[in-house]
Amino acid sequence: MRNIVALILAGGQGTRLGVLTDKIAKPAVQFGGKYRLIDFTLSNCVNSGIYKVGVLTQYKPHLLNKHIGIGKPWDLDRKDGGVTILQPFFTEKQKVWFNGTADAVYQNIEFVDEYDPEYILVLSGDHVYSMDYNELIDFNISKGGVATVACIEVPLNEASRFGIMVTDLEDRIIEFQEKPEKPKSTLASLGIYVFQWDFIKQVLIEDARNPESSHDFGKNIIPKIIETNKVFAFPFEGYWKDVGTIKSYWEANLELTRPIPPFNIYDKNWRIYTHSEEMPPAYISNDTYIRNSIISEGCEIYGQVENSVLSQGVEVGKNTIIKNSVIMTKVKIGNNCYIENTIVAENCVIEDNVKIGVGDFSKSKLDNKIYNSEITVIGMDSVIKQNVTIGKNCVVGVEKTITNNTKIPSGGYF
Repeated sequence: MRNIVALILAGGQGTRLGVLTDKIAKPAVQFGGKYRLIDFTLSNCVNSGIYKVGVLTQYKPHLLNKHIGIGKPWDLDRKDGGVTILQPFFTEKQKVWFNGTADAVYQNIEFVDEYDPEYILVLSGDHVYSMDYNELIDFNISKGGVATVACIEVPLNEASRFGIMVTDLEDRIIEFQEKPEKPKSTLASLGIYVFQWDFIKQVLIEDARNPESSHDFGKNIIPKIIETNKVFAFPFEGYWKDVGTIKSYWEANLELTRPIPPFNIYDKNWRIYTHSEEMPPAYISNDTYIRNSIISEGCEIYGQVENSVLSQGVEVGKNTIIKNSVIMTKVKIGNNCYIENTIVAENCVIEDNVKIGVGDFSKSKLDNKIYNSEITVIGMDSVIKQNVTIGKNCVVGVEKTITNNTKIPSGGYF
């Protein structure tokens, strides 16, 4: 068995997800009815036979740490290896926070050295995808590489959002462009890397001594090591989704409701594991109408649900209609409500006669860069009292209480 260590970068704040990450780190955001984003990377590790995993946390890690625990749902509660939470710590030379993705790995060199691996995987903890990392490692070995970057073809009009790899006929990376205005290629980095450990350790040590570096893999490390002519691009052809914006997160969830979804969470040969609360089976009343939706365990449905994803323990009252929406764990929705094109975060209460996602679209008065679609977002632990009307592209912050009969026009916030 290969001696591989996987390091999952899970400290991202995920600011483009707005209020969804006000209380939790992006990798802890719920997805697909019962999972959190980090579940996909952790499951990829164990499905690939990799059981030495470090999770590097930073931003508001409490819920993420609690979710991972000792790693039992992923079979990572092991004496030899298993999962270890790695948080920033004080040293005489280092600040508390990781100063970049490369610095995060640099500060945990001692952890990796304990296993003396031949290779390390550096992975992102906030993407939705299935990948057998052995294919990536085998590709690197076959090329005689010191490093390989997993890449995917993207449309030319989206290439400026990614780190772009320019390769030769042997898949060798000859140039790297960081979010270029005029991309020379459409081969985009997925932020998934395999490195020869002895090689990359020395590179990280040298980078740490450079005061001009931002200590980032994409900006600093990859452009530097391609000079060795031993860095390659692995062409990944499976499903991969960056759910880093409100719209992409909403779309990726609703894609799961299709008869043949682009990402198969039901694959028995590649299971997605998670830590979730044990709940009874879902209850569907006699008057309920459900179409093209995911209904998780513990739900009680008395209304109508279309093209939506309902997480564990969601309650939907009588004569309530939910369309094209993502409803997270333990949300309680009363009677006679109408909810469309909305994301409702965990533990919210929506009382009777509430309308959300209605009216005409209007630009956001809070932040037009983050909130720029018809999707309305309700933050965690909020309470919306009776007879409230909320328009499209609206934002309700975390732990807010909206009193009876309040009206929030499209583009507004509370």
